[in-house]
Amino acid sequence: MFVDSHCHVDFPELAAQMPDILQRMKNNGVGRALCVSVNLPDWPGLLSLVEQHEELYASVGVHPDYEDTVEPSVDDLIERSAHPKVIAIGETGLDYFRLTGDLSWQRERFRTHIRAARHTKLPLIIHTRSSSEDTLNIMKEEGAQDARGVMHCFTESWEVAQASMDLGFYISFSGIVTFKKATELQDVARRMPLDRLLIETDSPYLAPVPHRGKLNDPSKVIHVAEMIATLRGTTVQEIEEASTSNFYNLFNKLHA
Repeated sequence: MFVDSHCHVDFPELAAQMPDILQRMKNNGVGRALCVSVNLPDWPGLLSLVEQHEELYASVGVHPDYEDTVEPSVDDLIERSAHPKVIAIGETGLDYFRLTGDLSWQRERFRTHIRAARHTKLPLIIHTRSSSEDTLNIMKEEGAQDARGVMHCFTESWEVAQASMDLGFYISFSGIVTFKKATELQDVARRMPLDRLLIETDSPYLAPVPHRGKLNDPSKVIHVAEMIATLRGTTVQEIEEASTSNFYNLFNKLHA
């Protein structure tokens, strides 16, 4: 069974076709998907969706790109995370690519999520773009290693991957790893310890080859696994088994 460790099936373009998506997941052997929160106003709808489908789980958090939105508090994140289908905190992190100027609010929001994750012992889902140095520094300052987590949709260097793994974090690859020009990322995927590797779609975005440019959904995570298997000279089954085992090891509330 494959697991999509990061998707946004609550977004309107996917939520409207959930029966078809669930059938495509079944056809491709994708048995679970983690639907990741990006803001608090839309979170009740996300939670309602995952409650209706045993294949889906949720996180709670506010994405760093959402500037004008309700700010989470540590207590609020802790309270919402008590729901049995909420298995992670995030996505959170830093993004200096899309936003510029004084981003101190973004860094403080990131710290809030880390503190909530440490309290709940739930893993963090971290987004970092053009901000890896500050991301890693804040992770260390706030003790993110006590919560562990995943660097989602990883696009950074091998050095950043190593530093993240030193803090107990997993590395998740999206459809970007299938793109022809993503040679540095493909090298990271090739060198990754198998016991730290996760796969995701980040759907509805970043559809992998051979679906690039089309709407993405969790059923397509199989193509990420196929590319990683090719890069490593191994079988798709080995990537499937490792990434699924890693998912359950990290998101261990599922065992409770």
